[in-house]
Amino acid sequence: MRNKEKQYTHQSVRDERLYGFYWYSGLWMIVRPILVMGCAIVIVVGVLLSAANYANNRFFSAVDPTDKAMRSFTVEAGSSLTRVSNNLEEKDFIHNRSLFKYYCDFLGFSQKIQSGEYMLSRSMSMTEIIDQLTRGDGKPITHPITVIPGWTIEDIAEKFYQDKIIPDKQAFLDLCRSGDTYRDYYYIDEILRTPNVGRRKYVLEGYLSPNTYEIYTGSSADAIIRKLLSQTEAVLPMDYHERAAELGMTIDKIMTLASLIEKEAKTADFAKVSAIFHNRLALKMRLGSDVTIHYITGIRKMALSNSDLQINSLYNTYQNTGLPLGPICSPSQNAITAALYPDETFIAEKYLYFCSKDPQTGELHFSKTQKEHDAAVATYAPLWKAYDENRGL
Repeated sequence: MRNKEKQYTHQSVRDERLYGFYWYSGLWMIVRPILVMGCAIVIVVGVLLSAANYANNRFFSAVDPTDKAMRSFTVEAGSSLTRVSNNLEEKDFIHNRSLFKYYCDFLGFSQKIQSGEYMLSRSMSMTEIIDQLTRGDGKPITHPITVIPGWTIEDIAEKFYQDKIIPDKQAFLDLCRSGDTYRDYYYIDEILRTPNVGRRKYVLEGYLSPNTYEIYTGSSADAIIRKLLSQTEAVLPMDYHERAAELGMTIDKIMTLASLIEKEAKTADFAKVSAIFHNRLALKMRLGSDVTIHYITGIRKMALSNSDLQINSLYNTYQNTGLPLGPICSPSQNAITAALYPDETFIAEKYLYFCSKDPQTGELHFSKTQKEHDAAVATYAPLWKAYDENRGL
């Protein structure tokens, strides 16, 4: 009996030991792959962190964290991402131009980099540089442009094209021809409502205000036109509108008259020429202005031929009574003022004629009667012909 109890006791102990072994063994079987996977993850993460740290130090970090000196960096208008990347590496602002380019492409920054002049340092990281270039907080690159009084739309377009301000001269002219894009300017909207507007050479003729402007390099033709149109709005204050109404004229007619004055005379004679045109308009006489023929033909001749005078055009003031169809150039502020306020003495004394005394200086001869005018023309016509011949006309 005791042997059996003893045997049973030994068996129980043995069973408990076996149970304990199997329990730990089972637990180990479960934990072991988890530990192996955890160790593998730790190793992989460590490798990745080391690689990321290496990549950051080698490519993304500042080229020289201790060099905080600010240096100018320019992004020219229209520069490609490749060009910007190359320039940044050449100036030692980034470690690697290819990585900069691919990084910007991947994150969609390639179209967000803005032209301008930026202040960067070699202590800036690549991401800090990208942030600054895409926010466009650098000083924009500007370019001065000048519109001379008396220039036509075509003169302006040619000058802007030659100076590389606009890439496409025809696109600029097309915007000026129709004017539809600029209805938000009240005076352009009024013009577009007038009869025969479709027969104007350029709807915007006369409204690109002469002045000197600063524009952003790379500005679109539309942006440049709007800048010039806004200046025209600035030079037409309310009292000009009131004065035009007193004269029974629209602002467009005043601008048209001012453009003729601009082309016909020097500033000192603006008010006198204006008086002569006002007197002729009051008498319903044809203005007979040579500069309207010049606008049609594109050629400035002092001695006009009969065929020139007979050109069929609503701009021809030899064939049509009243003002031409629209302005023939961009008038100056002085010319606009003269159109509104003609010389009172010339108005009162009923001067009706003028002609050039000297094509070189622009000096004019004024007459009251046709007879006086014919005599002046006979005197000065040889000078006009000689002037044209010297210019090969």
